[in-house]
Amino acid sequence: MAAKHLGWAAVLLLGMVSTAQAADAHFVADAVTVNGHRHAFQVFVPRDWSADRAWPVVLFLHGSGERGNDNQVPLKQGLPLWLKEHGDDFPAVVVVPQAPVDTVWSGEVEQAAMAALDKSIHAYHGDRLRLYLNGLSMGGYGVWQILADHPGMFAAGAVICGGVRALDDMPELKVYGIPAHVDPYAWVAGRVKSTPVWIFNGSVDDQVPPAESHAMNQALTHSGDEVRYTEFPGVGHASWGPAYATPELWPWLFSHRRSSQG
Repeated sequence: MAAKHLGWAAVLLLGMVSTAQAADAHFVADAVTVNGHRHAFQVFVPRDWSADRAWPVVLFLHGSGERGNDNQVPLKQGLPLWLKEHGDDFPAVVVVPQAPVDTVWSGEVEQAAMAALDKSIHAYHGDRLRLYLNGLSMGGYGVWQILADHPGMFAAGAVICGGVRALDDMPELKVYGIPAHVDPYAWVAGRVKSTPVWIFNGSVDDQVPPAESHAMNQALTHSGDEVRYTEFPGVGHASWGPAYATPELWPWLFSHRRSSQG
């Protein structure tokens, strides 16, 4: 798939389209209501955003340490923090939902993340053929969950220290909906289908064992899907640092697009 060379032109004011002046990259707070509950999220708006063209959109899912209802902590870790330091030329809108305390990226929380994505696509002129998914730790589990629940929706995904099966110290963290008595990794791979995925993990991660990433890489490779796997020697759980420092990550991700709305 050919890479797209993405440039940009003017700006937005809190979701209202305006081409009067240019603006720096910035975050905008927003919220959606799902099942009567308010779910806050942030949107990273690229420099010189304009409605003159359609924009790629990344949905980012944070880890367990960023859960809450302040709509601020998710900006202090992972992709949002990286964007604050390196996002001047980042060519995509990024949606950053926040999961409440004691929840994971499934059920209503997953629905709220998807609602935030949909609202942002409308508000920021997002391109539905260029939707991307990224998450770390609990958010890495969330990437597999959303890819399994919405097959074919995303052009590509990046999973950082994620997994499929429950952890001993966090049994609620798993991919939900997997039928009993099946290989869970093969089942998720079958749902992911042709969505290209790049998997990252630290070799000495003692929180989400790299065996989870090994199993998903093997399952996707066996199914013939496009998958990359990068393991960082001597790196523990915080593999998102070297993952985001991988120069090829964003060019690879944005080189993919869905062929149609179907």
